[in-house]
Amino acid sequence: MKNIPNGAAREAPDDLAARKSLANAAQASDGVTARKSLANAAQMPDGVTAPKSLANAARMSDGVTARKMNNLTAVKIPDSAAARREIIPPAVRHVLRKLMAAGHEAFCVGGCVRDTLLGRTPEDWDVTTSATPEEVMDVFPRRTIPTGIRHGTLTVRSGKGGVEVTTYRIDGEYTDRRRPDSVSFTGSLEEDLKRRDFTINAIAMGLDGELRDPCHGRDDLQAGVLRCIGVPDERFQEDALRLMRGLRFSASLGFRLTPDAEESIRRNRLLLSEIAAERIQMELCKLFRGAGATDILRRYPEIIAVFWPETLEMIGFEQHNPHHCYDVWEHTLHAMDGVPADDLTLRLTMFLHDIGKPRKFCLDENGVGHFPGHQALSADMAREMLQRLHFPKVLRERVALLVSLHDRPLVTTEKAVRRALNQLGEETFRQLLAVKRADNLAQSDMDRGRLETVMEVEKILRELMERQACFSLKQLAVNGDDLLALGLSGRRVGRTLDALLNAVIEDELPNDREKLLEAAIRMNGLSPRTGTPRKRRKRRRKPSKVKRTPPDADSPTPTESSQPLTPTESSQPSSETPPEPS
Repeated sequence: MKNIPNGAAREAPDDLAARKSLANAAQASDGVTARKSLANAAQMPDGVTAPKSLANAARMSDGVTARKMNNLTAVKIPDSAAARREIIPPAVRHVLRKLMAAGHEAFCVGGCVRDTLLGRTPEDWDVTTSATPEEVMDVFPRRTIPTGIRHGTLTVRSGKGGVEVTTYRIDGEYTDRRRPDSVSFTGSLEEDLKRRDFTINAIAMGLDGELRDPCHGRDDLQAGVLRCIGVPDERFQEDALRLMRGLRFSASLGFRLTPDAEESIRRNRLLLSEIAAERIQMELCKLFRGAGATDILRRYPEIIAVFWPETLEMIGFEQHNPHHCYDVWEHTLHAMDGVPADDLTLRLTMFLHDIGKPRKFCLDENGVGHFPGHQALSADMAREMLQRLHFPKVLRERVALLVSLHDRPLVTTEKAVRRALNQLGEETFRQLLAVKRADNLAQSDMDRGRLETVMEVEKILRELMERQACFSLKQLAVNGDDLLALGLSGRRVGRTLDALLNAVIEDELPNDREKLLEAAIRMNGLSPRTGTPRKRRKRRRKPSKVKRTPPDADSPTPTESSQPLTPTESSQPSSETPPEPS
């Protein structure tokens, strides 16, 4: 096989020109430039690869994508204030009522109102009020927690949880691109709403269910539009995390960004490098769980490339293999669509399962592309990329394991399935089957036989689970106590249990307690009746043929020379022979 350069400019993984081309693709100042730069990055100097899917990566989301997103945005806004009032949880109603009884204004605000109007169940309820933090503490003595008092935020304990209450405020400058350096309190709800990010998050709802909507967010909810409040550049430069929030809202709600907001996101994307990795991780997780995640990734690859530049190497990378009908990037996005949106582990696995392919590409003598060793490289890259955003170690390792195994052949026998269950555990094995199913669905039609294999293994798995088949030590009919009772100890217990489990998995023994105990006795040479070690017959020693010489007349007799040792002397071990371990 001959090696073909990787990535956009395929001269070598470390090729400076390739890296510059990818960097240009990631740092273009606006949407049009970004798309041109991506196109340039995908041009292959040797003409081996034609960037068929680059248009998909850079194009505006129209056609099928637009129709898909419009289906998500068919919103019926509830018109009844009474119906909206009943949705407010009792604890939140109590907080609103107490503040209003004390002479203050108080409203539900932000995502809880947005989700209520969309017919969704809000995760959190936030309250905004004209009361200062000190006045809130007076209304709720001994029940407030100063969770963000510097910015006017307190948490009022209520029942098993708490309600976040924030004073109307006007934000100062954002020098750290995340939080205002200072805030000033105001008595105007309208001023407070105008400082927020998007119009759909700037709607307030009172205790009576009536809405306050100075930014016309309700109209944008009905139209399925994500619009910045005021000038988009100002909103994103105040808080750069809003760049990811915009993509996340678009993915989860199916809303389309307005053209000026979209251009501003592309133009200001490098500000994300100033945001803490944990914050980006949180927004990325919510984006990946969105129903429209792959549409957003396809539309804005240069945004994701700010913190994961490796993704640009996949765009337009043709695989030159009859088993694949998409380039690496499109295959990745189609594979992501093949797993449940709410399963973050599987979503991340499918996004990263072929991340190392461009660096392992080679052509054989027939012009067919291959990627030897890309599984291990992709697993290593996935682990490092997830670490970069401070994902939990358990999640990192699970994703890396699934990535490393995603091309593992499946064998449609009970023994093979039991072995896999023993090695991976039921949860991981089920995830691997989901990965292989999604991977296959994103390949060419000639590989549909592999999908049938996955389905056959899933059938075997169901049957094994119904029969409660044994594939782990927990399910084995004997345990360590049983082997200790036989007289085994130490490492022999663990080794015997492993041997018994392996015999059950291989169908050499049934998972029956008596049969397993008999096998344990045989394995360790124990007495069949008592379970104690068999006594070894002592071998009779032949008498020594040492020639005896008569003692000299002057030498003492044995009785005279063999004086008994004192207790102290007899208890001391010889300096030449170490004591036996107890």
